[in-house]
Amino acid sequence: MISVRTAKGYDLSLRGAPLETSERLAPPATLAVLPEHVPFIKPRLTVKEGDRVAVGDLLFTDKANPRIRFLSPGGGHVEAIHYGPRRVLRAVVIRREAQNEPVKTLGPPMDLEEIDQCPRSDLVERLLAGGVWPLLRAFPYRGIADPESVPPAIFVSLDAREPFQVPPERYLANHGALLTPGLRALKRLCPVVHVYADAARRAFCDTHKDVITHAVRGRYPADDAGVLLFHVRQSPKENSAWFINGQDVLLVAQMLQTGQYPTERLFAVAGTGAAAPRYVASRLGAPLKDLVGEVRCQTPRYTVGGVLRGYAGDPEGHMGLYETSVTVLPEPVEADFLTLFRPGIDKPSYSRAFLSALRRKPLPMTTNVNGGHRACIACGYCADVCPVDIWPQMTFKSILAEEVEESLAHGLLDCVECGLCSYVCPSKIELAATLQAAKHAYRKEQA
Repeated sequence: MISVRTAKGYDLSLRGAPLETSERLAPPATLAVLPEHVPFIKPRLTVKEGDRVAVGDLLFTDKANPRIRFLSPGGGHVEAIHYGPRRVLRAVVIRREAQNEPVKTLGPPMDLEEIDQCPRSDLVERLLAGGVWPLLRAFPYRGIADPESVPPAIFVSLDAREPFQVPPERYLANHGALLTPGLRALKRLCPVVHVYADAARRAFCDTHKDVITHAVRGRYPADDAGVLLFHVRQSPKENSAWFINGQDVLLVAQMLQTGQYPTERLFAVAGTGAAAPRYVASRLGAPLKDLVGEVRCQTPRYTVGGVLRGYAGDPEGHMGLYETSVTVLPEPVEADFLTLFRPGIDKPSYSRAFLSALRRKPLPMTTNVNGGHRACIACGYCADVCPVDIWPQMTFKSILAEEVEESLAHGLLDCVECGLCSYVCPSKIELAATLQAAKHAYRKEQA
């Protein structure tokens, strides 16, 4: 096991962490697939409202690559198809059958020996047909991996240091037997598979020392595959490596061993606005309200996927394919009175200008950004926390000046989209969103 230490980053200490309890919800009445939160795809629908579907039936494919399939997480009928501006497909909602939910068989079950002996091309086709290929993503743009290519390495993240994510001890508690076949399948796709976890979880690393190749020590986002790639790569060719999260490895293994589309997922429900922060076992595409339950604030915001990397979810909406947490944060209706003169004893902030810098206890978080947009003051906070040694402020300025080559020279494509630069910026500049948009624009130019 190789030890990797990251020097930069920042850990948020926030109130509202999930309790040490887990709950299994009853199967939800509706489930959904959200193509708008799958990067770079152009969905082509294969169903219409009212169609009957089984678990594992095809809902849509990617126009750019029809081999990439997105399957139904529920059996019943297509209740609604939601579109956004310019007819962008936002969600396909399935109304489950409460009794005798139909399930489609996608292929014969495979045992560990069959996985080890399966030719790579056959395994790729099996993962594509089984609907789990979109779980594999590729650097530097973090889109779905190209099934026609062979990556230089695959990074498997068992851990997550962003606040309120599901720890590996939780999701492996009842499904630990799936980890080995999942990793064996990945090694059929690429012989170099880096499996890493947080070195601070000593007991977990010792228990799984046979599969963990790297123990990463550092602040958030030390858990990100892009950060580990930045520290271990030895040639530019490795910049096209693939990555996958630990829970998704279990889904890959489950599909191969059962021959059916996997639908189980463990979620974290957290935040100062959640009445019962906890871990919840439910289905892929579960409704947010079913997961969260009661809230204890008048104007909650459902943040799906994490407080730094997530997005604002519709309270009547559903979970996406990749997200495993939903954080409920109070959304202040009015600005704080005389906030400039308050000591900020309970205000989470990177700056040491508030008394909260002296506290070691978790602090309450709201959606208030505590200020308005201003010009960059060259404080250097963003560079201090950037885990891949980008100068975000200089990259940001080169993007605004449309100096593409200069932004690439600053390390634009190394950006891991952790969101820290935006969080620590005292001028409230959306650095992370700007850098991410620039990466996407550059990808479009290269296509």
